[in-house]
Amino acid sequence: MSDALPQIRKTKQRTSVLLSLGKMSTFQSAQEIYAVLKQENQSIGLTTVYRTLASLAEQGEIDTIRRADGEMVYRHCSHDSHHHHLVCRSCGHTVEVEGPDVERWAHDVASTNGFTDVSHIVEIFGICALCQKSN
Repeated sequence: MSDALPQIRKTKQRTSVLLSLGKMSTFQSAQEIYAVLKQENQSIGLTTVYRTLASLAEQGEIDTIRRADGEMVYRHCSHDSHHHHLVCRSCGHTVEVEGPDVERWAHDVASTNGFTDVSHIVEIFGICALCQKSN
């Protein structure tokens, strides 16, 4: 049995969602992405947007985080390698960050406890400098 993920067909809807995400600098909800696509007169349903986003996330083509309110949001990142996000709670501005200390810590904790094949997700939330100035 293969661990490889199934190949995803390149559809017009998938391309539209990816292009839309590529234009956005912050994490966006499926509803927000759908609204942009409708504004651009794209022929796509909300269910298709959700399904496409789930598929893209599963394939590792987009990143996801869960907002404080529990809603899943999506972003097409510029890094193909493992990275973390620093996200403004006020405006959503996102910075991609490397975390070598986090990587070492995760590996050490796993090793100490006899774990292998470890993965992790670290998202850091705060208020960006621009939002601090405007308050």
